[in-house]
Amino acid sequence: MAKKSVASLQTGAKRLAKAIKMVKSPKTGAYTFVESIMDPDLVSDWLKKK
Repeated sequence: MAKKSVASLQTGAKRLAKAIKMVKSPKTGAYTFVESIMDPDLVSDWLKKK
C-alpha cells in the first residue's frame, strides 16, 4: 500500500510536487520510503508503479 504525501514546491515559474511512497522489501519484509520530486501531473502514475 502506498502512502501518499505531496507537498507543493515552487522554483521560479515551474511547480513541482514531492511524493513519498512506502515500499515493502521482498527480502526482509521491512518497509522503506522512496521520495521523488516531479511534476504534479505525474504523481499518480508514479504511485501506481511498483
